[in-house]
Amino acid sequence: MIATVYPGKLIGAQVAPASKSSMQRACAAALLHVGETIISNPGHSNDDLAALDVIQKLGAKVEIENAANENGKTIVGTIKVISKGVQPVGPEMNCGESGLGIRMFTPIAALSSQSITINGKGSLVKRPMHFFDEIFPALGVKIQSQNGFLPIQIQGPLKAPNTITVDGSLSSQFLTGLLMAYAASDAKDAVIKVVDLKSKPYIDLTLAVLNAFGWKVMHTNYEQFEFLAHAPLKDVIEYTVEGDWSGAAFLLVAGAIAGPIKVKGLQMDSTQADKAVMQALQSANVSIALEADGIQIGSANGTALRAFEFDATDCPDLFPPLVALAAACMGVSEIKGVSRLAHKESDRGLTLQTEFAKLGIQIDLEGDIMKIHGGVAIKAATVFSQHDHRIAMACGVAALKANGPVTITEAEAINKSYTDFFDHLTQLGAKVDIA
Repeated sequence: MIATVYPGKLIGAQVAPASKSSMQRACAAALLHVGETIISNPGHSNDDLAALDVIQKLGAKVEIENAANENGKTIVGTIKVISKGVQPVGPEMNCGESGLGIRMFTPIAALSSQSITINGKGSLVKRPMHFFDEIFPALGVKIQSQNGFLPIQIQGPLKAPNTITVDGSLSSQFLTGLLMAYAASDAKDAVIKVVDLKSKPYIDLTLAVLNAFGWKVMHTNYEQFEFLAHAPLKDVIEYTVEGDWSGAAFLLVAGAIAGPIKVKGLQMDSTQADKAVMQALQSANVSIALEADGIQIGSANGTALRAFEFDATDCPDLFPPLVALAAACMGVSEIKGVSRLAHKESDRGLTLQTEFAKLGIQIDLEGDIMKIHGGVAIKAATVFSQHDHRIAMACGVAALKANGPVTITEAEAINKSYTDFFDHLTQLGAKVDIA
C-alpha cells in the first residue's frame, strides 16, 4: 500500500484505538483463566489478531459476539474466550510480528508438557530471544533455538523454583510472560528477582491485568516479585480493553501541530507507559485541556511550538511520534533512550534519522541521545516505512506540516498496531490518498 498525506488542518474528534498492550495481555489472561472471559472493546490490529490465534492454538475457544458493519468494515463488539487452561491443540504456534506476543506467550506455552514449536514472521525472526535459552533450563523447560533466534522448540512443564533472577535490561516483555505463567501455576513461595528492569510502566499494566482477573502479585521496588494466595477466580470474568496511548500519541501530536482536535477514549489513570506523551506535549508548549469526554489539543493560541527534552527510556515507542512533534518545534529537541530502539520492527534510531532526512529534518544520534533539529520547512518527499508501523505513522503525521504531499511506501505496516490510522486522519479532515 502507498499512502500520500497532504499538508492541512485537522478538526473534530476521534476515539483512540484499543490498546494492543492491554488486549494481548487480556488474551493471555483469558487463556490462563479456567472458565469464561468476556473481552469488551477488543482491538483488531495484526498483533491483536495474532494473540487471538495463539490462544486458540494453546487450547482456548474464541467466539466473536455483537459484530457490526461500519463504513464497510466489521466492528467487533465483544469477544468470548472459553478456556480450560494451556492445552495445545497442535505442534506449533505463530506470533506474527508481535514482540510482546512471542515473549509473553512462550513462558505460558511452557506450562504444558507438550512439545511445541514457536515461530513468527517478518522482523520478528531477526529479533533476539536469547533470554529463553538462558532462563528456561533453570525452569525445567527443554529448549532448542537457532542460536537465540526463531524458531524455538520448547517442552515443559515449567516448574517455578523458589527463587530465580532474571535480567530486565533488554525488555520487560520477558518478565510479563514469566509473571503470567507463575501466577497461573499458583507458584506459592516463588520469587522472581529482577536486575535492571526497563519499561516499568508496562509491568504495572501486566500486574493490573493479573489483579483484574483475581491473581495477586506484589513487587518490591520492581526488584522482587512475589505471588500471593488469592480467592478462586470467578467462573465468568469481564475485562474491558482500554484506549491505546501508544497509538493515540500520533493523534495527539497530529492535533498539536495541525489541530485543534479532541481525542476520546483514553484513561488518565492508565498504567500504560506511553501516557508520558502528555509530559512531552506540555514541554513543547502545546495547548491541552482535559475535558469530561476527552483531551482537547492544539497549538497554544497560535504561538510557535518550542523544542523540548524528554526521557523515553521507559517508553521507547514514543520516539516516532515525538520526532514528528520535534520536527514542528522551533529549536533542537532532545530525546533520551536511543539504546532501547535497536531491536524494534526496525532499528528505529537509524530509521528515523534516514526517513526524516528525506523530509529535510536533521537528526543527530549522540550515544543515548537523539537530537532533532526542528523549525525548518518539512519537505514534500517519498519515504519508506521500513516495514515499521510507527515509522509510517510518524511520517504521516509530519506530512500535515510539510510544504507538499508526503508519500509513504509500504504503508500497510500500520496494520500491525493501528489499522484505522489513515482512516482516522481522513475523518479529522486530512487529505489522504491510498493506492
